[in-house]
Amino acid sequence: METYYKAHCLILPYPIQGHINPMLQFSKRLQNHHGIKITLAATKFLFKTLEQLQSSSSSSSTSRGSLFSIETISDGFDEGGIDSAPKLESYFKTFERVGPETLLDLVLKLQNSGFPVDCIVYDAFLPWAVDVAKKCGITNVAAFFTQSCAVNNIYYHVYKGLLKLPLVENEEIRIPGLPSLSSSDFPSLIAQYGSLPPIFRLVVNQFQNIEKADWVFLNTFYELENEVMEWMSRILAVTSVGPTIPSMYLDKRLKEDNEYGLNMFQPMTDSCIKWLNERSERSVVYVSFGSMAFLHPVQMEELAFGLTSSNKHFLWVVQKSEENKLPKGFLEEKTDKCLILSWCPQLQVLAHKSIGCFITHCGWNSTLEALSLGVPMVAMPQWSDQTTNAKFLVDFWKTGVRARNESGIVKRDEIEKCIKQVMEGEKGKELKINATKWKELATKAVDEGGSSDQNIKEFVSKLLPS
Repeated sequence: METYYKAHCLILPYPIQGHINPMLQFSKRLQNHHGIKITLAATKFLFKTLEQLQSSSSSSSTSRGSLFSIETISDGFDEGGIDSAPKLESYFKTFERVGPETLLDLVLKLQNSGFPVDCIVYDAFLPWAVDVAKKCGITNVAAFFTQSCAVNNIYYHVYKGLLKLPLVENEEIRIPGLPSLSSSDFPSLIAQYGSLPPIFRLVVNQFQNIEKADWVFLNTFYELENEVMEWMSRILAVTSVGPTIPSMYLDKRLKEDNEYGLNMFQPMTDSCIKWLNERSERSVVYVSFGSMAFLHPVQMEELAFGLTSSNKHFLWVVQKSEENKLPKGFLEEKTDKCLILSWCPQLQVLAHKSIGCFITHCGWNSTLEALSLGVPMVAMPQWSDQTTNAKFLVDFWKTGVRARNESGIVKRDEIEKCIKQVMEGEKGKELKINATKWKELATKAVDEGGSSDQNIKEFVSKLLPS
């Protein structure tokens, strides 16, 4: 029996986990709350990877997002994705050439299938998508930004030439809509100008065709970034639609929506949750630096001994490729005070009553998840937007402390001190109160009538025939 849909949205994520998750969650809300048909456009390599992982997964069909149609486009590296490209620059250039051609073919195919595309929501890393949409006569096009509004405001000013680079070290810098920032508070691609030219161009060129987009969606919520949202709304059609986190952790309106679903990494869920269940409330330090941050061997050693000397239980995600950086014998000498896994279900971990502290690289997804689940943080930013996120969570959202480094390395004594600040005493109580406040506001934003919920409803109303 055919399902009736009010409209059809084609969702085009950038093919890395941290960009897939927010767009997938946004799509779930469109489909389940508003009756919008969703087609996910995945690169061929991403599609094959997801197929292989899902065939071995026991996740429910609803959580896996299998109710979406999935079609493919090409990034030019169908057998190995970005890792098979000789250089980042060649991957970006090839994707920019091949992507539009194959997206055009897909849109035309769907137009002839009985389910023509009414809207394209594209990751802002792929600005050429808006030109393909307009070429096909699609009048509803939305850019989706996966980083904070504050960070995007900075990149916008760089793109427009309104922020002079390189920055002057230690000078206070004012950007409209943002508090006064030091050069060290800026994303590393800006603060260390010239360090990674291909990625610098990728993040700045998100604004390349932005005036052609009908909407500019941000994975944030108004209450968290109201001042910068207000300023950016004067120049762009910015709209907050987050936090894009599975519904069962927030408003609980989408039953069984308890995981992102399309995972490129296999979490060790059973052993992880079993171990946490045996720990007391707010007694565990959770440590994870995401899928794209890799620590220096000296930093791994300092972190290992800092965690041990804190005398707290800790759960540490260490990817297989990083295990050789651990101190000699550390894995073998594990006690019941620690659990080291190659990957874990982060949302389930952060929501667990035993978690009292999150040591994080401050990637935007991790930051937003911790804010939304009320978990205080120790900030150890590594690169990209993480330094800016750390600045905001410590100084403005007041839900964490910043681990200070010496020549780029956070020492074990500093790590131990920060853990105890977050988990003990008056400072720890204050951080927990603030974290709980943001959890409540995040839930309110996506619940019925909340700021993000209202924004999504307004978007949907524009898709429907008048």
